[in-house]
Amino acid sequence: MTTEKSSASRPAAGISTFKGQERALRADRLGTGGLLLSVLAATAPLMVVAGVMPTTFAVMGIVGQPLLFVVLGVVLILFSVGYAEMSRHVHNAGAFYAYISRGLGGTAGAGAALVALVAYNALQVGIYGIFGFEVSGLFSTYAHLDIAWWIPALVALAVVGALGWLKIDLNARVLGVLLIVEVILVVIFDVAAVADPAKQGLSLHAFNPDTLSGAGVGTALCFCIAAFLGFEQAPVYAEETSRPHILVPRVMFLAVGGVAVFFAVSCWALTVAAGPSQVVGVAQKESAGMLFSLTDSRLGGTFTDVLHVLFVTGMFAAMLSFHNVVARYTFAMGREGLLPRAFGRTTGTSGAPGTGSLLQTAVAAVIVIVFAVADDKPTGDPTAPVLHLFTWFGNIGALGVIVLMAAASVSVIVFFARRGAVAAQAWRLVTSALAAVALLVIAGYTVKDFDVLVGAGPDSALSWVLPGTIGLALVVGLLQGLLLRSRAPEAHARIGLGNEAFQLDKAAQETA
Repeated sequence: MTTEKSSASRPAAGISTFKGQERALRADRLGTGGLLLSVLAATAPLMVVAGVMPTTFAVMGIVGQPLLFVVLGVVLILFSVGYAEMSRHVHNAGAFYAYISRGLGGTAGAGAALVALVAYNALQVGIYGIFGFEVSGLFSTYAHLDIAWWIPALVALAVVGALGWLKIDLNARVLGVLLIVEVILVVIFDVAAVADPAKQGLSLHAFNPDTLSGAGVGTALCFCIAAFLGFEQAPVYAEETSRPHILVPRVMFLAVGGVAVFFAVSCWALTVAAGPSQVVGVAQKESAGMLFSLTDSRLGGTFTDVLHVLFVTGMFAAMLSFHNVVARYTFAMGREGLLPRAFGRTTGTSGAPGTGSLLQTAVAAVIVIVFAVADDKPTGDPTAPVLHLFTWFGNIGALGVIVLMAAASVSVIVFFARRGAVAAQAWRLVTSALAAVALLVIAGYTVKDFDVLVGAGPDSALSWVLPGTIGLALVVGLLQGLLLRSRAPEAHARIGLGNEAFQLDKAAQETA
């Protein structure tokens, strides 16, 4: 699944990009297949179909959820047009903040960097809660052994940390196998639902625009856009591909297009299996068990048991994928002075961002342990710390990524305008503008309805404290950028340049 060159063309063993010949990650380690699988694993398709979709049906009462996936697919393709074009000009493991730096300046880039670090950490850590609960449930069901949720969560944390330290091609294989099996099982369910629909038959009612009326549509968009998160990570791996200007745009369009179609069809299959008039009621009754009850009646208990196991492995794949992204953001920030320089080092012969991987593992461990200590519920009870870890951190991360995508869309416009390429890139700038408006609207709904997203009351402090985490990260990052601009203007000017900054140093030394 990965593309590697012969040993003769590989960099010398032991390279460290901290002060090495090329201050960059090991190149040529990912081809189209490996990059696509690493990116798609973060979407955790089975977690979305079994978790996000039933929750959206139940909480929002929106029958037209399949149509929302189509609408969001269009919005994200509009976003990808400009984002992918900019990826041909910027190759940096910092992705979002590097792009924002190139368009909106180093100070904005510093703010975006900290938002990205907080958001992707939150997305990764949040999954440990639901992962631990599901694994403990499997032990209880099949081994008749009751274990606390935090035990499998911490074991998974250690395994993810170890894999993050290893070469990305190993991770791509792990992610790829889990992802492919997940997709196959969901497709089998889709076919079974179409072959054995509910009493209303093969109804296309879920794609009727009239189903999107009501106050819950905006919040439903917030739920659904979280299902897409992961496709935007392709540029994070740009430095590790042989032809980033070709592979990154290709993977982005394949990912967002494939995800939109897959989720729209699978969500429609849920409405067909339950019946459009009954799907909301079934979701409210079954909650996260909705998919499993529908497969049990059509495909039998064995298939459903396998689906439960793959539900867990899919979450593991998502955790591993987000871990890799956080490690690369940490590396990029360390390389450019936004974090201590030690984080700008890579690991031995693998060229992986090992120090960043260790930092992410440590952060995750601290948060999981805090929630474990706070958990005074009986084993098997998903309330309080377990579900809060998942919902609180998941929605914080989703909000952060939405804000970053909106800022990146604006940055694309400014970037090409400053280069005098408005006429040549006109249609891409229009799509970026449309995407920025749409994403800002979704971000607004996300903040407005955050109490609904995290299951808190409208008067709860959580409704402003949790989204305020992203706001605080932005403010702190901007202040750091302003401080750098006043105290170290040369370092500030190189925010977002990545390996290009080292090449500038090298050229200056040669001409001195």
